[in-house]
Amino acid sequence: MAKSEQPIIIKKVKKAAHAHHGGAWKIAYADFVTAMMAFFLLMWLISMTTKEQKIGLANYFSPPNISPTTSGSGGILMGTTIDKAGSKASDIKDNPMAGSGRENERDAIRTAAGGQANQTAAASLRQALQSMPEYAELSRNIVVEPTKDGVNVSLMDQDGRAMFPDGSVNPNERTRIVLEKLAPTLRRLNSRLSVTGHTAVARPGSPRIADSWGLTAGRALSVREILVGAGFPNDRFTFVAGRADTEPVFPDNPYLSANQRVTITLINEAPPVPPTGLR
Repeated sequence: MAKSEQPIIIKKVKKAAHAHHGGAWKIAYADFVTAMMAFFLLMWLISMTTKEQKIGLANYFSPPNISPTTSGSGGILMGTTIDKAGSKASDIKDNPMAGSGRENERDAIRTAAGGQANQTAAASLRQALQSMPEYAELSRNIVVEPTKDGVNVSLMDQDGRAMFPDGSVNPNERTRIVLEKLAPTLRRLNSRLSVTGHTAVARPGSPRIADSWGLTAGRALSVREILVGAGFPNDRFTFVAGRADTEPVFPDNPYLSANQRVTITLINEAPPVPPTGLR
């Protein structure tokens, strides 16, 4: 009897290859590294800029012409419309408070614009001073300060260092050099200037200045002459005066040497006022 033939079954086991992970993680890692580099670069730039430069950058990017409200009250017509006669004057006549409100709004706009201009001018002056090698030695003697009237640049005496020799109306040589190099920046800012001289009150027992009025006026005139000689227009001075010891910068201690100074003031110019109504 013949044997029955059984089929021979061959079982092959295929080994599965490892799955391909792809390169998505590499892209994510590269993006992360780029973001960190940008972050640390931003931190470095912020740490290297001065407070005045930060203010100047903020003012540069702030949109001054956008109304803070969503209504039409911030527009040219102050939220009103032109009547059939084509005039807005009747609105002010019928409502006097409306005219007063608009004047207050214009005053607020002038104040805000003046404050921004003062900060920008002060930052420009400080930057110009910092670029001078002579300023490193005189940095404590030169104070740039925005005020409500403009920007003051004060050449102040400090203990151990004076900007003018005792009793002289002519400044020290370093003071003269700083003034000459500062003149182009003052001219570029396009403001009118005033110059005032001040002196400290003589301490009890110390010799008094024979003519403090003449001394402070002479120092102010000397500063004006140096600026004019360095190219600042003579017709942009409003006044030059000596105040003697009548206006100490430190009233609580009028004997301090810092009260002895010459102050150059960049005077705010009022911006043009828009017409009150359409004619």
